Amino acid sequence: MITQYVKELPRGKTTPDFTRKPIALTVQEGKVAIFKAVVSGDPAPTVTWARNKGDTSDPEKYKPRYDERNREYVLEIVNVQVDQADTYKCFATNQFGKAMCTATLSVFAVGFKKKSNDASKKDGQANDPEDFRKMLRKTTIVKKRKEKPKKEGEIDPKFWEVMLSAKKSDYERICKEFGVTDYRWMLKQLNLKRKEKEDEQAKVVENVDNMKQIEVKTSGRAEFEFNMKLKEPNSKIYLYKDGEMLDYGDGNNDSSKHTMKKTGDKYMFSINNLGLNDGGLYQVDVEDVNIFSTTLAVPDVEFDGMLKDAKVVEGQDAVFEGVFSGPVPQITWCANDFSVEHGDKYNIIVSEDKLTHKLVVKNCGKQDKGVYTAIAGIKSSRATLAVDEDPNAKGKGRGGANDGADDLARRLAEEQARLQREKDEASRRGEGMDGRGDGSDGHDGLDGHGGAAVGRGDGTDGRGGLGGGVEDGRGGDATGKYGQGGLGGLGGDGEDRHGGDATGKYGQGGDGKDGSGKSGKDSGMGLGADGLGGQSAVVGLGGDGTGDKVHFASGLTDKNALRGKPVELVCKLSTDKIDGMWYKDGNKLTSKDGVVISKDGGTHKLIIQNCKDSDAGLYHFEVNGCKTEATVRVGDLPEFDPDALQKFSNPVIVKAGQSASFKMPFPPQASLDIKWFKDGSELHDGGSVKVVKESNHSRLQIKDCLRTDTGQIKIQLKNPFGSIEALSSLIVLDKPGPPQGPVEVNESTSSVLELKWNPPKDNGGSEVTNYIIERQQVGQSTWKRVGDISANHLTFRDRNVSLGKRYTYRIYAENLEGISEAMETEKIMAGSLMFPGQPGTPKVVSAFKNCINLTWTPPEKDGGTKILGYQLEKRKKDTNQWVSLNSVKDLIQDLTYAVKDVSEGSEYEFRVTAINISGPGEPSAPSAMVCAKNPNMKPHFKDPEDFMAVRSGNSIRIKINYEASPPPDITWLKNGEPVSPWNKIIHDDGTCTLVIPSSKYSDSGVYTIVAKNSSGQASFDIEVRVTDEPKPPGPVALEQVVYGKVIISWDPSPDHDKDNRLHYMVEEYNSNTRNWRRIADHLLCTTYTTSIQPGQEYHFKVYAKNDMGLSDPSESPTWGVNNNKVLAPSTVQAVVTLERPPSILVPLKVRTPPRGYQCYMTCAVRGCPTPYISWYHNGICINSDNNYYITNAFGICSMYILRVRPEDSGAYKVVAVNPFGRAECSSTLKVKEQISDNNVL
Repeated sequence: MITQYVKELPRGKTTPDFTRKPIALTVQEGKVAIFKAVVSGDPAPTVTWARNKGDTSDPEKYKPRYDERNREYVLEIVNVQVDQADTYKCFATNQFGKAMCTATLSVFAVGFKKKSNDASKKDGQANDPEDFRKMLRKTTIVKKRKEKPKKEGEIDPKFWEVMLSAKKSDYERICKEFGVTDYRWMLKQLNLKRKEKEDEQAKVVENVDNMKQIEVKTSGRAEFEFNMKLKEPNSKIYLYKDGEMLDYGDGNNDSSKHTMKKTGDKYMFSINNLGLNDGGLYQVDVEDVNIFSTTLAVPDVEFDGMLKDAKVVEGQDAVFEGVFSGPVPQITWCANDFSVEHGDKYNIIVSEDKLTHKLVVKNCGKQDKGVYTAIAGIKSSRATLAVDEDPNAKGKGRGGANDGADDLARRLAEEQARLQREKDEASRRGEGMDGRGDGSDGHDGLDGHGGAAVGRGDGTDGRGGLGGGVEDGRGGDATGKYGQGGLGGLGGDGEDRHGGDATGKYGQGGDGKDGSGKSGKDSGMGLGADGLGGQSAVVGLGGDGTGDKVHFASGLTDKNALRGKPVELVCKLSTDKIDGMWYKDGNKLTSKDGVVISKDGGTHKLIIQNCKDSDAGLYHFEVNGCKTEATVRVGDLPEFDPDALQKFSNPVIVKAGQSASFKMPFPPQASLDIKWFKDGSELHDGGSVKVVKESNHSRLQIKDCLRTDTGQIKIQLKNPFGSIEALSSLIVLDKPGPPQGPVEVNESTSSVLELKWNPPKDNGGSEVTNYIIERQQVGQSTWKRVGDISANHLTFRDRNVSLGKRYTYRIYAENLEGISEAMETEKIMAGSLMFPGQPGTPKVVSAFKNCINLTWTPPEKDGGTKILGYQLEKRKKDTNQWVSLNSVKDLIQDLTYAVKDVSEGSEYEFRVTAINISGPGEPSAPSAMVCAKNPNMKPHFKDPEDFMAVRSGNSIRIKINYEASPPPDITWLKNGEPVSPWNKIIHDDGTCTLVIPSSKYSDSGVYTIVAKNSSGQASFDIEVRVTDEPKPPGPVALEQVVYGKVIISWDPSPDHDKDNRLHYMVEEYNSNTRNWRRIADHLLCTTYTTSIQPGQEYHFKVYAKNDMGLSDPSESPTWGVNNNKVLAPSTVQAVVTLERPPSILVPLKVRTPPRGYQCYMTCAVRGCPTPYISWYHNGICINSDNNYYITNAFGICSMYILRVRPEDSGAYKVVAVNPFGRAECSSTLKVKEQISDNNVL
């Protein structure tokens, strides 16, 4: 992310940027972690490092340096610890901007390190009977949802359940979460599964629609809903989370964690008091049929940067930005408590590192003002949007005073509403209409408008009345906790207006300091700080709707500081011209109080270098009656019992089917969050897992352990100040897995079979002691134990076999826990040769007079050994002899063969035999009879090119490859006429080449090759253009008609009319970039308009371009600074005229269509007023001729002939006429006769 400090960069200067960013690291505890970055920028940026949840100022742990040799900025972290795993940030800063990027550091522990703790606790206390008493709990039976078992290698069935209920816009995000990359396959499978689900749902419901995915609301509650019509009204509806059934209320009782509210056919489910443990997959079933599935993600992140209030003018865009402590793929944005999505009105932007999320409200209007909220799990941030009227739209004169007062009243109402929302108080209720509101929530008096009446509000949240006197209006007074003084005299010219007084803890009076009202003509209204740690209100609004504004661009945020570590409080004012004061618990702070106070522009900082318990408290910063507050809490990281930590690190070893238990004592600590993990995945209480969390210890029990439960066990203690972890491991002993194949036969004779295998993939947690071998003879039903060998040997020799008999073997692995499942071999023959089976019948791929191409498939059985090759045989029709086409020493290795030993016109059949080390097997079935002759084929051209450009003087060689049988007769034509006999035509096998030794411009044209045989004919056209490098265009002229635009015009190249493929290219050079760049290409006209910037010099080059390349450039005169000088505004209105005579921008082109084809002729004309267009054919106007369809659309003049006739040939001309002149262009149309079979020689 790059932030630019200035609007325009000085010439040659750049903001910082990362040429190479640091990469994410995963290191072992105790090793060294090194981040490296390469940055650029002018002037050279300063590079600093920081981490997301900690400090990097300790020089013993963090060592930043610069490697001059490699030009790298390096952060070296020595002796990495687990608590240093974090997201690290690299900042590059210079005077013009700042660049930031992130990289994560993951640390895996290999041992356990004790922490210093109170040693008074003894080991014996861990077995206190009270601990066991607390472990006794009432057994709760949790109903599990019937889940489809996940087969190995398949996608998680939950993926399909979520996709079937999701919107199409969420498909990509869900696929990334589940690791699905083949979208085409996924969409195909999704359609099939949707049909299956609809058929299954039809058993219990009539229809399901209007499904809305789960969403976190601004109230902190998560909701999802859908419409459903049940077939049976008494059908049971179940709610599941991650497969476990949840109890839910009917929505009338706020204490229920989960509720379902039914309105007609609409079902809305809610999760109240949302917490980190509420994330997961939620599913709704009717009976045993799934109806709806949705996933709730609750990221464990904090707001590093809260949303800030925005104020814009109507028509402008408003931007809200939130920065998180960790990556968040997606958050919820709400406008006035309604969620918004990316679209025409809103633009949602997420940074590459997923830390910064932005909401852009486009083209703001009055209807867009209100409260905007960013929600990430259980964390949210709010800000208000104020939309002012466009000041250019307001009237001027005496009515301006009323406008100022109206604007003040509106802003007052907005500020009051914002303060009420931040305090999160109940909405106020006004009583009394006589200018006084009494009671706990007194409101404004309403009789203050129109007279000199004074409104007054008393009570807990009193608000003063609105005085309406024209000459001597006075606002009401207010007394209460949130007293808000009245606003006086909004009518007329506002003479002697007096604002009301306000008394209370959060009084909002005239001066905004102590809540006491302040009267006067232009005293305005000052709003005091709300004491909630957020931004204060605007200060010093004048009574006429204008005045200076000082506000907090960003307020203080609460901090959790580690004891003995530094902490920093930062706020930012909208101006750097005002100093403020820091206070702690109401007492003024100075540098003598052991803190560091600094100011950098509008940024004010308070730094506590070494936090102590006495530093905890309420801090606030105050300036001109505005203040922002934050609470600093001081504490320590969680702690383990040091004596129990070593014991916990010892692995727990159990046998399969037994239960495994882990216990970790720790001192009682406040705000402690305890989590257990296995191989990095969090374990939750339920099923075979039991998690007990007490104030001084936590226990984990895994019942009925399986071998697959073996892995790393981790406990994590977390409080607001950080987290610590301890590792252990679980080893589950079981019988080994079966030995691994494939089984190899090392020796096979008439009396011995030797087998070889591989050890089991899983030894069950203990070493394999021996292998057991059993044997069964094919045809018998009994198994005989023939061997028991030690684990050191992976071979077995069976010496009791009979020649020609087949045997099957079973091999078992055994350890201390038992005997594995068997690995069974295929049938193995002892002492006999095993020949391959029959190959597939040979198939004819193609047949020619001198070659027949064959292919076949290998045999299904190879005889137990590798196929060495194949022998192919042929038999001529009417003979009985098979003739070998290859010897045994020269076997065919492939599955294809080209038989060239054939006679033209003879018929043959073929067979093939596979050969292995034992010898040849049985030959295949013979193929069908095939005759050795070329197949009849209509001429066909192979990949010809339809255009050729040749430099004048070079030879023209048109080479065409073709296929045809029998060989065709070939004729060459040029523009429909036979080519000159002086041209050379070369015929070869399947190739014909037309050669013109020395080309001239007259050799350009359309050449046609016609090939004809008894099977048909084919023709192909090749356009040949003989040309040369074009001559450069004529002089270049520059003209400026519109400010900021310059028209480049030039005379056409002398080759313009001779080459209809000629076009132009324009290059630009300006004094800022100082290099030539292409600004236009493929221009068919001789003008081009480009944008220019004032204060710069410009040069232009124009090239003519055709198939041979570029011409020399024609350069324009210098368009300098004086040409771009903006004239001073004149009181005399400038007269601008766009009238001009007609001109041809794009002329007509030559057309040569075949007879009966359609034809378009088009040109482009410019002129003002719009010229009248006339079309002529051979000098005769054809505007009213129905054989031609003529149009003129915005200067594009077109003429269309549906089917051209010979009489349509001739000269065509377009004439454009207006009062200022005349322009014309012309071309020719030549109709070609179609080539028929009778015309081919």
